[in-house]
Amino acid sequence: MVDIQTVSIAVASTGVLIAAIYYVLQIRNQTKIRQTDLVMRLYSTFGSKEFQDAWTRIESIEFKNYDEYVKKCGLGDYAQCATFFEGIGVLLQKKLIDINLVDALFSVPLKFMYERMKPIIEGNREQLHNQRVFEHFEYLYNEMKKREQQLARAK
Repeated sequence: MVDIQTVSIAVASTGVLIAAIYYVLQIRNQTKIRQTDLVMRLYSTFGSKEFQDAWTRIESIEFKNYDEYVKKCGLGDYAQCATFFEGIGVLLQKKLIDINLVDALFSVPLKFMYERMKPIIEGNREQLHNQRVFEHFEYLYNEMKKREQQLARAK
């Protein structure tokens, strides 16, 4: 026969188990919400007039190398756009953002901007004698290229 103490232990244990499951589900949900909020904030910055103006100036200027680019327009627009993608690269490397979200929102502009800015980044690295300048932007670009290749092979 089952006594009251055994039943109360079983009920308490069940309650603790249900609470633990609920807590795990809540943590997962909160993580998704935070990640979505982060991505939408990034996308909001990307879509801002200030960012888009810098983007347009970089996109429209003709240059052959770092020195010519700096002479024509300085480093302000370059720094603004590269810093944006540098931040996303850090988040991706630290696994704080999902590559699927980055791919969905930024893959085309990211690839375009990195390829456009690569000579500027390399020139900036040489000028500063620091190969780590915008290394996370480069990491982000390389990860997106790998992903693109993996998706192409999967088809």
